[in-house]
Amino acid sequence: MKRGLSVVLVVLAAASLACSVTVNVPQLTTVPTQTLSINEAAPDSGQPADLQISMGAGSLNVSPGATGLVQGQVRYNVAEWKPTVTHTGSTVSITQGQPQNNIGIPQSGSNIVNEWTLKLGNTPLGLTVNAGAYSGTLSLGGVPLTGLTIHDGASNAKVTFDAANPSKMSALTYDTGASTVDLEELANANAAQIDFTGGAGDFQLDFSGKLQQDLTVSVKSGVSTVRLVVPPGVSAKVTVSGGLNNVNTDGGWAHSGDSYVQTGSGPAITINVDMGVGSLRLVNK
Repeated sequence: MKRGLSVVLVVLAAASLACSVTVNVPQLTTVPTQTLSINEAAPDSGQPADLQISMGAGSLNVSPGATGLVQGQVRYNVAEWKPTVTHTGSTVSITQGQPQNNIGIPQSGSNIVNEWTLKLGNTPLGLTVNAGAYSGTLSLGGVPLTGLTIHDGASNAKVTFDAANPSKMSALTYDTGASTVDLEELANANAAQIDFTGGAGDFQLDFSGKLQQDLTVSVKSGVSTVRLVVPPGVSAKVTVSGGLNNVNTDGGWAHSGDSYVQTGSGPAITINVDMGVGSLRLVNK
């Protein structure tokens, strides 16, 4: 009997100790909003460059119009988030600073500012974007991209190509989490391969524009809604695999088994879709 009472007392003491433990998470301290100006010249070698953009939560807007490799500004009000610009050969990296120990939360009532506004020039380049939970628009029409890689977290992002890419792009890779992503006028990207991987979310891949070469596309997603837009007259084949999928078509798609085909001429688009539980809509417009 005494032994049973002792066990109960030990358990109650341990529970009391656990309840009294306090975890102190470092808080981010805001400062008056700062502005970092960016003005990087194109490499003297005339060779293609690489631009790497790495940021956390915030907003990112990229467009053409720089006279050099990249121009613009970053506005921030967390001192530790001040970006750094580094050069390694023909690679330029713009990297957001990290809080001490790489953790931290905003102070209660604070208004965090982390706004990146950048312009790209006419130098052929491979562009890599690594971002956290951000919102943004990347307007890349007319920018001579040799490659494009985007990794982000919970994002609300739009990538557009409203003009043809004057360079051939080897691959366009987009890897996202629980997000809303809209990729528009992808034919103008002049890519040979597009690989899109998404978690839960709403995703649109619009292949409007002018295809200059055959295009192979891989789409992998979890619990999501995916919309694929292919203009009339473009030769396209979509093959669907995965879990429980609901496929809806709009326009002239011929259906046979797991494949959906649109007849057309010129370069062709081959799309392989692997979905978990989701809804796929094929649009012809």
